[in-house]
Amino acid sequence: SCFLRHARSRNYASESEVCKLESVPLDFGDYHPLKPITVTESKTKKMNRKGSTSSTSSSSSSSMMDPLSSVLDGTDPLSLFAAAADPVTTTAAMDGTRRKRDKDDSSAVGIDFEPWSSKRGEILARYTTTEKLSIVSGSFFRKATNTGSAVSEKVRTRLEELDDLEEGSQKELLNLTQQDYMNRIEELNQSLKDAWSSDQKVKALKIVIQCSKLLSDTTVIQFYPSKFVLITDILDTFGKLVYERILSMCADNRVSLPDNFSPENVNDTAKETCLNWFFKIASIRELIPRFYVEAAILKCNKFLSKTGILECLPRLTSMIRGIGDPLVAVYSRAYLCRVGMEVAPQLKESLNKNFFDFLLMFKQIHGDTVQNQLVGQHVEMPLYLTLYSPAIDWILQCIAYHAPEVLLTEMMERCKKLGNNALLLNSVMSAFRAEFIAARSMDFIAMIKECDESGFPKHLLFRSLGLNLALADPPENDCLQILNEAWKVITKLKNPQDYINCAEVWVEYTCRHFTKREVNTVLADVIKHMTPDRAFEDAYPQLQSIIQKVITYIYDFSLLFSVEKFLPFLDMFQKENVRVEVCKCIMESFIKHQQESTKDPVILNALLHICKTMHDSVNALTLEDEKRILAALINGFIKMVSFGRDFEQQLSFYVEARSMFCNLEPVLVQLIHSVNQLAMETRKVMKGNHSRKTAAFVRACVAFCFITIPSLSSIFTRLNLYLHSGQVALANQCISQADAFFKAAVSLVPEVPKMISVDGKMRPSDAFLLEFLCNFFSTLLVVPDHPEQGVLFLVRGLLNVIQDYTWEDNSDDKVRIYTNVLHLLSAMTQEAYIYHVDKVDSNDALYGGDSKFLAEISKLCETVIAQILDHLKSLGKEESLKRQSQLALYFFNTIVAHGDLRNNKLNQLSVSLWNLAQKHGFADTKTMVKTLEYIKRQSQQPEMSHFTDLALRLPLQSRT
Repeated sequence: SCFLRHARSRNYASESEVCKLESVPLDFGDYHPLKPITVTESKTKKMNRKGSTSSTSSSSSSSMMDPLSSVLDGTDPLSLFAAAADPVTTTAAMDGTRRKRDKDDSSAVGIDFEPWSSKRGEILARYTTTEKLSIVSGSFFRKATNTGSAVSEKVRTRLEELDDLEEGSQKELLNLTQQDYMNRIEELNQSLKDAWSSDQKVKALKIVIQCSKLLSDTTVIQFYPSKFVLITDILDTFGKLVYERILSMCADNRVSLPDNFSPENVNDTAKETCLNWFFKIASIRELIPRFYVEAAILKCNKFLSKTGILECLPRLTSMIRGIGDPLVAVYSRAYLCRVGMEVAPQLKESLNKNFFDFLLMFKQIHGDTVQNQLVGQHVEMPLYLTLYSPAIDWILQCIAYHAPEVLLTEMMERCKKLGNNALLLNSVMSAFRAEFIAARSMDFIAMIKECDESGFPKHLLFRSLGLNLALADPPENDCLQILNEAWKVITKLKNPQDYINCAEVWVEYTCRHFTKREVNTVLADVIKHMTPDRAFEDAYPQLQSIIQKVITYIYDFSLLFSVEKFLPFLDMFQKENVRVEVCKCIMESFIKHQQESTKDPVILNALLHICKTMHDSVNALTLEDEKRILAALINGFIKMVSFGRDFEQQLSFYVEARSMFCNLEPVLVQLIHSVNQLAMETRKVMKGNHSRKTAAFVRACVAFCFITIPSLSSIFTRLNLYLHSGQVALANQCISQADAFFKAAVSLVPEVPKMISVDGKMRPSDAFLLEFLCNFFSTLLVVPDHPEQGVLFLVRGLLNVIQDYTWEDNSDDKVRIYTNVLHLLSAMTQEAYIYHVDKVDSNDALYGGDSKFLAEISKLCETVIAQILDHLKSLGKEESLKRQSQLALYFFNTIVAHGDLRNNKLNQLSVSLWNLAQKHGFADTKTMVKTLEYIKRQSQQPEMSHFTDLALRLPLQSRT
């Protein structure tokens, strides 16, 4: 019992003063740690291959030396490796990199030009079919093989293959589904690459010709745009392979051609090969494959003459006039524009000629041949016309790119003069700049009105106009008239899918330019159209988009919820997962935009309803991540609710929230924290002097926490909340309630499992328990004893629980906890404790240093020390000697810090522990030396002179 009967009496104030860091005035001069660092650039004037001599000159006026340069003596190791490498290879590699970079930089088409690749996916998704397709299959589906025959044999074989190409050696594969067809096309693409890599160039050409022929087939007409996308991918691959092959032939001595080379730089072999390709293609008998394959290698004209491309484009444009089917012809024009924009975007005249050619044959679309074809395939005219959109949109986009307004106006006028021009009008609105369209909105509305009802669907025209008006504003005076004219047409649409596709676009225009009244009218109209026959079930994506647009523009939630039809609109989302997504969207917007806390009953009721919807979607199958997201959104809402000084109303809100969100643990945790915060705010308002009313209110807050905590599943969450809530109760002078929290925490400790889940992984719980108990001991110092429960009843209860807890065999946490208990008991013997809770008398005031109280502490201490020493003895086996050494030193430090070493028994115990720590050579010499130095320093303090004798009795043993 020697330890605490003679615990060192502490003067905390003077100790704190001694431990303070000495303040020394510092003159920083120019230096300041937050100033930006000046980097010194070192230029190497001369570099020897061996790196023996190098002199550097600094380009910075700063005197700071770059540490990396100084270590490397001005030479960069990577540069040395590069210099040591083969100079020719290096030059070629660098040349290639530079060429690629130059190509990217000098690209004439800017990033504001939407590339074909971004449209590809949309076309494939939109133009599909359930009908069976056919494809002509030749020998090229077999894997390519190498031929090593003599030259004459090779020539004969190639001539035969080219003849084969034109004759009927292919067989037709019928009854393919769309997916089978796409797989076949992909196989052809792979066959092309295989044939090329195995040097079978004629076979590669054969594949490309066969693929191009497929573009003349319109038997399943609604799939044609997708077929065009798939086939032209193969043509692009072929064009690239041919260009790269000829380019590689131009490299003299491994040095590639510069990116802006002229035909004079190209050697004769490369030119001959290039001409050979064009001659081969010119010998293709059928127009469509000949056109497509030549267009694919258009870029190769650069090897032959400077004006090659300029001469070819008009010729290819004229060739298209020979294609009879208007759909096939328009896609050929689109491909020519695509290649032209890639190869020579500056040659706009050819692209314009291409478009004006198309206008001349436009009336063919409504001719008898086409009508008969549509009757045969059971395709309606409006559907047929939409097949043209991707091609015409692309042609117009290419022409309109950076085009002067004069040209755009001329094209618009030309389209006006044509009859049945709805298809063109739609493409003009899709391709031209949004600002151009928006400025002439009323003109476009007039043109749309004049369009023939039986042709291209009118609602699609209004949709295209709406998309432009979402990006650019029309003249202010026209805004209302535009909305009225558009909505007159939209509201008359009978087909719910057509209606919602249009309405979705125009909602954004309405939100941008009008008040909540107009938005409310539009939402009411959508509800009216989409409710009959539960049409909304097929339009969830569009309805979601409408909600997204509304909350993007109306993010003041008091205004949003005063839109009468907003909540009825939400009722259309009856599929649970969609409904929850919409609710999440609204809550994210609220948390992002709501700057100040709110008590608006309209907002609270609406958002409680939305949060309840999210909460009620949680079931046994809900993923943890999803629960976490929902809980975070609900918590964000709870934190934004404040009734100001009306604390009772605030508590009522938390009680209601608890009943609504009982299945989401993080929300309950947040509510407990919020109620604890409410109790502390009440204390702050009352400056710690509670009236009868506020005392009763604080007890109500404490009761809320006490009955909510047991419903949580995570044991450490419960333990920490019991401790935290107990501290809040104590701060508010609710001492019996605080005792109840602490007792609950003590009784919960035995239930702590050995392993707990942390971030989805199982971890030992010992470290978490140790941390919790250390926090608990710190609180127990200021908790006054209950008059009927005996001295230190909470500490005793906790020690009993720790004693009975089953610790891991290889764990020393129990001893570490006991050592921390000694810190607590030492602090409890002081005349005045190190900290107090305002207006709560701790045991130092209650007992006033009574000898019986100190004797009780002494007995407790005896028990604890006995437990620690027993454990140290049990570690005497060879495999646990290192642990014994560490614990002995840990306990020694506790005695030095908290014990009165003038007591002989205690002094002797500390020396024994010191020797035990070093006994088997496991002690860290540095630590032992530093500990001894600390004791010698302490001996210089006025009341610590006895440390001098102690230091003499503590030998330092070498490891040997």
